[in-house]
Amino acid sequence: MSREACGLLLVDKPRGPTSFAAVARVRWLLHEKRVGHAGTLDPLATGLLPILVGEGTKLVPFLMGLDKEYEATVRFGVATDTYDAEGRVTATVDASALTEGAIGDALGAFVGRIAQRPPAYSAIKRDGKRLYELARSGEAVVVDEREVEIHAIDLLGFAPPDATLRVRCGKGTYIRSLAHDLGARLAMGAHLSALRRTRIGPLAVTDATDVFADTPIPPLRPLAEAVAHLPACAIDEPTRDQLRRGQQRALATLALPRDATYVRLLESNALVAIAERSEAGWTLARVFGNDP
Repeated sequence: MSREACGLLLVDKPRGPTSFAAVARVRWLLHEKRVGHAGTLDPLATGLLPILVGEGTKLVPFLMGLDKEYEATVRFGVATDTYDAEGRVTATVDASALTEGAIGDALGAFVGRIAQRPPAYSAIKRDGKRLYELARSGEAVVVDEREVEIHAIDLLGFAPPDATLRVRCGKGTYIRSLAHDLGARLAMGAHLSALRRTRIGPLAVTDATDVFADTPIPPLRPLAEAVAHLPACAIDEPTRDQLRRGQQRALATLALPRDATYVRLLESNALVAIAERSEAGWTLARVFGNDP
C-alpha cells in the first residue's frame, strides 16, 4: 500500500471555479481522498486558497481564524442585491462627481472594530439552510450585524467609476459588504466587481500555483509551514514516539511557552503534534503521523 500524501498546497484560484472544485481538482491530481481547504473563495474571486492534504486536513481549524489580505475593485454608482457583479441591479446613480479624496475620507469609518451586516446572498446557515438558498427562493432575508475587525484599508487607485482597495482584515469580514457599505456612505451605491485574496496569515499568493493550468503541481509543502504563525518547540525522537502513541505525560518534560495557547512540536523540523494550553495544563490538540 502506498503512503498517503501529506502536506500543504498553496493554490492560486482563478475566476470561475468554486473552492470545492479546486479541492476536487487537487484530489484528482494527487489521487488522494483526504483533501480540504482553509477559507472559501467565491467563484468570482481569485487568489490564495490553502489546500491541505492527508494528515494536513487536521490543520484546517488553525488557519480559518488568521488575518487575510485582499485587493478589491469597487464599482460606484451601481448597487446589486448580492453586493457583487453577479447580482440584480437594485439602484443606479451618476457617480461622475465622485473624487479620490472623497473615497479616501470615507474609508476611515471602516477601519477598526466595526459592525457589519453580511450579504443576504451568503453561505451563512439559518435553520439548516444557506442564506443564499432562502434569498433565491424569494424569502425575505434579514441578516443580523456582527462585529468584525478591519486592520487597514489602502486606496491603491481610482479610475472612475472603479476604486482599487487593499484590505487587511480579521475573520468573518465580508468584502462585498464593505463595498456595499462604502457606496451607501458616499450616497451613490456600489458593488464589488473583482476580488483577489493575496495573503492568509504568513501564507502569500506569490507562492501559489494554478492547479487548473496544464502544468505539473509543485511538491507539497511541510505541514509545519501551514501553521508557521504558531510558536515552536523542538523535541527529540523518544518524545516524538511517545506523543504519537498519545502519551500526554511527555508534554510535562517540555519547556513550552507560558504565553501561548497552541505550540507546534517539531522533530527535525517535521510537525509531530500541536499542544494546547488550558487551565488544566498542556494537552495534545493534534498528532501527526507522517509529515514530510
